Amino acid sequence: MPRIATPSSIATAPVAAQPMLQAVEKQLGVVPNLFRMVANSPAALEGYLGMSGALAKGRLPAPTRERIALAVAEINGCNYCLSAHTYLGKNLARLDEAEMMTNRHGGSTDPKAAAAVRFAARVAQSRGHVGDEDLSAVRMASYDDGEIIEIVQHVALNVWTNYINEVARTVIDFPVVSARDAA
Repeated sequence: MPRIATPSSIATAPVAAQPMLQAVEKQLGVVPNLFRMVANSPAALEGYLGMSGALAKGRLPAPTRERIALAVAEINGCNYCLSAHTYLGKNLARLDEAEMMTNRHGGSTDPKAAAAVRFAARVAQSRGHVGDEDLSAVRMASYDDGEIIEIVQHVALNVWTNYINEVARTVIDFPVVSARDAA
């Protein structure tokens, strides 16, 4: 049962959030529950969309961004985000089931992406208190300082969506994937 209301439509969301939700609908074809629930605070929705949009223009490829999202959602036990990013990973980033399961365990079958996912998982698990060896490992995989910053920013964005969905108990509107399925 949701603990924070999710407006049933764009029209029932706060007026200030409606143009942003219309843009989401135009881009995705639907407005997932996360966006409508966050629309209760137009400022929070604007912040989320702004950061997401800015990071989409970054240097990390979409498959790596989805891999990071899956790792962080698994660490935080967020079934909404696991469900959403499994769907996006499969349908947009073209990741296969085995790869996504590996991502959920903090790795990847792609060597370069594996370093990014391991580093992201380490950032999430340690709440940013990574060691010099963690930075050395991601740098050894040819990630530069700008890309490392983007990895950390993706972790932060995903932690936020994990937390907001857990606090709200957002109804999952994707094929359901549960954190315990990764065993």
